[in-house]
Amino acid sequence: MFDRWGRFVVRRAWWVIGGWLVGAFLIIGLLPSLSEITSGDQGSFLPDSYESVQAIELATKAFPEQATSTAVVVVKRTDGGELTAADQQKTQALATAIGDAHIAGVGQPLTGPQAVAPNKTVQLISIPVTAAATDAEGQLNAVKQTRDVIKTQLAGTALSAGVAGQVAQIVDNNDTFTTAFTVVGTATFVLIIVLILIIFRSPIAALLPIVVISVVMQVSSNLIAAAGELFDFNVDQSLQTLLLIVLYGIGTDYLLFLLFRYREQLRAGADKKTAMVHAVARVGEVITSAAAAVIVAFLVLLLASFGGFGSLGPALAIAVFVMLVTGLTLIPALVSLIGPATFWPSKAWKREPKGTRFARIGAAVGRRPAVAAAASGLVLVALASGVLLFKADYDFAAGFPSTTESAKAAADLERGFPQGALDPTEAYLTTTGGGKLTDAQLAEFGAAAAKVDGVGAVQPPVKNADGTVARFGLLLTVNPASNEAITLVHDHLRDDLHGIAPPGTKVLVGGTTALFADINSANNRDLSVILPVAALLIAIILGLLLRSVVAPVYLVLAVLLNFAATLGAAVYLFQGVADRPGVTFQLPIVLYLFVLAIGTDYNILMIARLREEARAGNEPRDAAALAIQHGGPSVAAAGVILAGTFAVLALAPVSFLQQIGFSVATGILLAAFVMSMFLVPSLTALIGHAAWWPGHGDVDRRPAETETQAPVAG
Repeated sequence: MFDRWGRFVVRRAWWVIGGWLVGAFLIIGLLPSLSEITSGDQGSFLPDSYESVQAIELATKAFPEQATSTAVVVVKRTDGGELTAADQQKTQALATAIGDAHIAGVGQPLTGPQAVAPNKTVQLISIPVTAAATDAEGQLNAVKQTRDVIKTQLAGTALSAGVAGQVAQIVDNNDTFTTAFTVVGTATFVLIIVLILIIFRSPIAALLPIVVISVVMQVSSNLIAAAGELFDFNVDQSLQTLLLIVLYGIGTDYLLFLLFRYREQLRAGADKKTAMVHAVARVGEVITSAAAAVIVAFLVLLLASFGGFGSLGPALAIAVFVMLVTGLTLIPALVSLIGPATFWPSKAWKREPKGTRFARIGAAVGRRPAVAAAASGLVLVALASGVLLFKADYDFAAGFPSTTESAKAAADLERGFPQGALDPTEAYLTTTGGGKLTDAQLAEFGAAAAKVDGVGAVQPPVKNADGTVARFGLLLTVNPASNEAITLVHDHLRDDLHGIAPPGTKVLVGGTTALFADINSANNRDLSVILPVAALLIAIILGLLLRSVVAPVYLVLAVLLNFAATLGAAVYLFQGVADRPGVTFQLPIVLYLFVLAIGTDYNILMIARLREEARAGNEPRDAAALAIQHGGPSVAAAGVILAGTFAVLALAPVSFLQQIGFSVATGILLAAFVMSMFLVPSLTALIGHAAWWPGHGDVDRRPAETETQAPVAG
């Protein structure tokens, strides 16, 4: 099928390019942009079966005027001493001045004697931020103007103050993210260009993926936006960055697979068009199967209970499908027209390299497949053992620079208050019959809550307008974003608070810590569902590709082992060497997206080459040696480039981006150089002809490819 497709694309190259450009122009010009379906609303990420979501829904109804978040002004003396009565009066005056400034997006500030630390080192002013969570500009201005008022009011006094809290943290680190992604984006383009220049020594080959994939990214974005409007789903703000990495990753992979096979055929003496027909015939099946595996893996995210993944899956699947169509149409058409000039000015493409390192590696694996299988398998198993020590880390603040105003203010706050004061856990008390709460019920619950293990203090309750709901702020004794806080909520805090509800009342526990605890439960549930379903579907795709039951089993097991090894390596580095409390909670799903899904490409390319060499009449061990010799360069080049695009995240001054960059780069390198280069070929050599059971994938039953090898007119 793919030889006929290749012949059509090559013969009608100008028509293919023209049709592609017209289609791209219409899609970009007529369909909506991605920004129209992008949302920062986190509320829909969890289903309403989780208690934290129920608390959010109750708060929205009971407190419709409730702030979307809170900024905390931390006031202290410049000499570090205790706040005097006069200092406290000045702090009250500061709160009044902030309110009188009528700052857009800011509610009425609150402070008082209860906001003074027991040791009198700091006093807090709580400022409701009413700007919508999706209104980044509004929240930015709210924090900046609040800081301007503080600077004016405290000038020349013995007091200083800083604004802390999540909103202030976002404002302070906005430039950090902007700088980080600018550096990462630039480094990605430079890396791709430099590495392809090294591989092919050609500026045309180096610029080709940048130009083509840039257009594909825009087309994909508009198609995703159209699908979002058609099927009524929104996407997270992180999608644009993920699209950049996914498309440049797999797009460069597909381009390299084609160019390596194209160059191989040119070296064998084929003309430029016949060489491309043969390349599409051989590689078309590989990249189609690889893209199908990636698309399936992304679509399995629809099974996730965590809503952010549900829309992420289809969006990325659309992008991969567009890249697949591009890889089978636009890229072959362009290269067939450019011809050998694709590799200009280098002449190295004309010479068949002798005694390459991949030939030596292949020969070694072919001679001793058992040793290669054992060694590569032990490397992956040793790294995978780190998964047993895995802990999720939800503390984003710890990964940001500690020199910002919000970070310094948070540190000042902890001098006088429990760590949870910056982000209290919320307990919503209601009556079971829907009636009004009594003062006695409020007092009883507040007193009992203060004695619950893990609660450092309880803020005075705030009742809604009709008195049927009261919100208590619970200040935890541990960092509210830490593993200890998550465990605290999971193990007993929620149950303890439910148990102390006065007769005739009930409690819902919400807030950031409770939300993270539920996200933790959702992530664990999602991975337990997604991984086996994705593995089964990928195995089916491999079975259809190879007409085999045996090979897909060990291929999928190898991919899952590589996934575990990657996560384990991150645990050993960040929890062990770097002594962090855990690795970012997003890491397992990110590794699923990029290591398990995209890393499968290399397995498919290598197993397809193993089958091709076997069909040529080579015995299993010889086929393994030849597959590594001929397929190894493209797998290695693709792996280095894709790993490099993630490795540049290490340049970002944010911990969780560094973790993602290191981990995904490590996973891709393990997939390319350990799993695909050693484990899969050696296992296939050991299993022999039985690897293709019950079919005969290693036996060439097709007629001679005279048509494919004949010169192509046009």
